[in-house]
Amino acid sequence: MVAFRRRYHENKQLLFVCKYIVDVIMVIVAAYVLVSFIAYRDTNVGNSMNSILKDGDTVLVNRYAYSLANPKRYDVIAFSVDGVNSSKIYIKRVIGLPGETVLIKDGKVYINGEELEDDVVDTEILTAGLASTSITLDKDEYFVLGDNRNNSEDSRFSSIGTVKEDNIVGKVWFILSPVKRIKFVS
Repeated sequence: MVAFRRRYHENKQLLFVCKYIVDVIMVIVAAYVLVSFIAYRDTNVGNSMNSILKDGDTVLVNRYAYSLANPKRYDVIAFSVDGVNSSKIYIKRVIGLPGETVLIKDGKVYINGEELEDDVVDTEILTAGLASTSITLDKDEYFVLGDNRNNSEDSRFSSIGTVKEDNIVGKVWFILSPVKRIKFVS
């Protein structure tokens, strides 16, 4: 009887260890699938998205966020630009939506002739660039700005211009900084 109890106890411990190993393997596989197929990992270069993104922060971009829905105003997106640096990925905030007219006048953003009141950034814009005259967006174009408005290469400049829907890689999902902070981007 003692041998039977000892064997039962050993088998119970072995079963617990096996379940633990299977759980760890499943978490690793799920993380691999998430990062490899659903998310895109990129490193932010520069300070154009200060204060939410610092130079060197790593971000996870949800590739499928816009499969069923379009980007909304204030979403932080990752996109590429047609042309010479087409492999470079930019990270900016959506300000103008398809069909809208964007204008930057007296340091403020105007959408369809009305000042953008609830902007996430309240900095006066010193350089209006292309948006110093009204820009009407096509049905597949977005106007993007960096959060560090006076230190950002964005839709105000011809090197970026308006962002075509086809060039959007996805929505920035998480920020993984080298200082070990993880931040969800809303």
